[in-house]
Amino acid sequence: MASALETAGRVLLVGGGNMGGAMLRGWLEAGLDPAHVTVLDPNGAPLLRDVFSRGVRLAAAPAEVEASADTAVLAVKPQVMPTVLPSLLPLLSDETLIVSVAAGRTVASIEAALGERAVVRAMPNTPALVNRGITGAYANARVSAEMRARAQALLESSGPVEWVEREALIDAVTGVSGSGPAYVFLLAEALAEAGVAAGLEPALAMRLARHTVAGAGELMIRSGDEPAQLRRNVTSPNGTTQAALAILMADDGFAPLLRRAVLAARDRAEELSRG
Repeated sequence: MASALETAGRVLLVGGGNMGGAMLRGWLEAGLDPAHVTVLDPNGAPLLRDVFSRGVRLAAAPAEVEASADTAVLAVKPQVMPTVLPSLLPLLSDETLIVSVAAGRTVASIEAALGERAVVRAMPNTPALVNRGITGAYANARVSAEMRARAQALLESSGPVEWVEREALIDAVTGVSGSGPAYVFLLAEALAEAGVAAGLEPALAMRLARHTVAGAGELMIRSGDEPAQLRRNVTSPNGTTQAALAILMADDGFAPLLRRAVLAARDRAEELSRG
């Protein structure tokens, strides 16, 4: 990954909040030269104070950015993108690669503000904050093989990257992995509440739920088995797990409910993209 990161050239990170900060820390850990990075953040990127002492530049306004970027990573909130994008034009060359992690902002909306450019639209998720994220990404036709490798190196610093061939599929990625951490957190909440209903003290029930969810997730990552096989591995015939799964796997159980939830998130992402 280090050799690919070296090709990123001058990197402009627009937005130094949680997601932008997580990405930047991943780049630095992977060997990107801090002197090659400028963070553009009018609020001073307070979460990143420590990295500025390592050589990363901070600019509070576009006029403070010293040179045009080879790669510009857009990590601002979607609602401020229409205001931010026009101000970036003086900082970009015709060859600048744009990587956007702003939810709901299409390639067309970016090109409407910046002109026809090489654009990668990406959807990371919040486990990127602990380098355990996963990102779905789409590249428009102007993205060369070298640019795609550059985007891959920058995005995978916080976890794997999965590329889709149609931009519309980013909305489905949003429904599964972009919003997915919230579903898992809700599972931990509900599991702890069920433990309390079964007689456990609340703090103990929450500790059991948190570690069960986290441990099962780690087992899925490390194991070569599919989740269905891992489920079967812990399900004894006529045992306790089977009794619980009979409820969760009923026709009106967990799977159809989660399918409805993912489709609702996808549909909302589509609405936001059109807006």
